[in-house]
Amino acid sequence: MISADYDGLVAATRATLERIASDFTPAVFASSLAAEDMVLTDLILRAKLPIRIFTLETGRLHKETLGMLDRVREVYGYDIEPYRPDPAAVDAYVQQNGLNAFYDSVEMRKECCRIRKVDPLNRALAGQRAWITGQRRAQSATRTELAVQEDDAAHGMAKFNPLADWLEEDVWHYIRSNDVPYNPLHDRGYPSIGCEPCTRAIQPGEDVRAGRWWWENPESKECGLHVVDGKLIRIKQIA
Repeated sequence: MISADYDGLVAATRATLERIASDFTPAVFASSLAAEDMVLTDLILRAKLPIRIFTLETGRLHKETLGMLDRVREVYGYDIEPYRPDPAAVDAYVQQNGLNAFYDSVEMRKECCRIRKVDPLNRALAGQRAWITGQRRAQSATRTELAVQEDDAAHGMAKFNPLADWLEEDVWHYIRSNDVPYNPLHDRGYPSIGCEPCTRAIQPGEDVRAGRWWWENPESKECGLHVVDGKLIRIKQIA
């Protein structure tokens, strides 16, 4: 069931994006090309807001995820900018630890995420005043205190989570009501999609992020994009 004030939720999200475009330029949106991020992509591009959209092309994404770059180009006439890891860093990790060393320990997995996601993110955020994510509170135990606006001191800028209040049902109602393109993996039991070797389909009743790094405890299931020194970046929430 969608939120009781679904229309108000959408209006508030639009207002947040408009405020970012007005008061926090230059701002960027870090898209994973999954359902939540396609909602934000639609809202940003329909309104022609001056917010640049990029994605972290880790080199290990599903072909269906990469195909969303073409779908966005076809539907919106917009090219999402891919940020890729440093090839030398990837090669060094693989040569020293093995291609799939991230299965061996949380530390090895986080190091892989650092190389393939965190370092490219830092490059993408350089020179920006704000960045936007598609995170929602209902996604996992690590995100229950998520605020719509935060002070990201680690990157020296504001961070926005415009969908923080949205339910899963709200996301899909928006997608279906507005004919928004979405990753076909969602129809195959993948509510949360990351790199191919680190993502599996979930079973009915499982947490929506159960398929991410499924071999780890729920408390460790963050890639580091929202973590500094082992802690989620919740330094200062702004009302």
